[in-house]
Amino acid sequence: MIFDRLGVLTDEVSQDFAEALDWAECNGMTHVEIRMVGGKNIADFSDQELDQLLFEVEKRGLYVSAVASPIFKCALNPSRAVASGDTFGQEEESVEHHFLKLERVIEICKRLKADKIRIFSFWREQNPSDYEEEIIGYLKKAATAAAEHDALLLLENENSCNGGYASEVAHFVQQVDSPNLKVLWDPGNEEYGGRSAFPEGYDRVKGLIGHVHLKDAFVDKCVPIGEGMVPFIDQLQALEDDGYEGLFTIETHYIPEGGTAKDGTGMTLKGLQNILGVEGKI
Repeated sequence: MIFDRLGVLTDEVSQDFAEALDWAECNGMTHVEIRMVGGKNIADFSDQELDQLLFEVEKRGLYVSAVASPIFKCALNPSRAVASGDTFGQEEESVEHHFLKLERVIEICKRLKADKIRIFSFWREQNPSDYEEEIIGYLKKAATAAAEHDALLLLENENSCNGGYASEVAHFVQQVDSPNLKVLWDPGNEEYGGRSAFPEGYDRVKGLIGHVHLKDAFVDKCVPIGEGMVPFIDQLQALEDDGYEGLFTIETHYIPEGGTAKDGTGMTLKGLQNILGVEGKI
């Protein structure tokens, strides 16, 4: 059942790590992803700080499923005009600096007893296909580095990046052709960017997925699950029917007016429960 494999990005609940973990435990989560804690990006934590984070996670019976890193949220060439997005507390840096950061994030992943690292595909060029060879080359280099440490890189469909949509991340993963690079499928991001998540988007990434993020959306607007355009019953049933055995993580990106991130994530969890039934139909 999905609820046996469900987790949450902690900062989608609170920047207060203890508060986020308590919410996860109380709501039956099994795992957490970590992106920011106390306003600081996970890539900037010291070993001592990481050990304390892991202690807090494990004492609640949870585990860290993935490091939600900012790797490759950068420009291929800073002299060109490109799209940009949220770097979650990181400065704009060069590709070379991001490869150094990747080395550290792999260390962080292992320190947290995780094996998955979320990455991106560089800020979106005006014509991404013009730079396909360069992008794939960098992703191959990253996958090789991950393979040396038995880590799995997860390439997310992120509208502000060159792999903005299912068709693009699927193509990159297929071209890299490494067991250490898979798709992080976010159907909400697909709808947010104006493309159909299911069945069209899913059909492109099917068989390439290493992890799933759960959010709902209209074009340019995130909403709680059940209130947007993602047909979650069909999407989740298809994942089950196609043999997906990986994890699911709530990444709400929604704060209700006058409310908090925790309120928004609670609404998304409730929406998922309403769709599937509290006991879980899938």
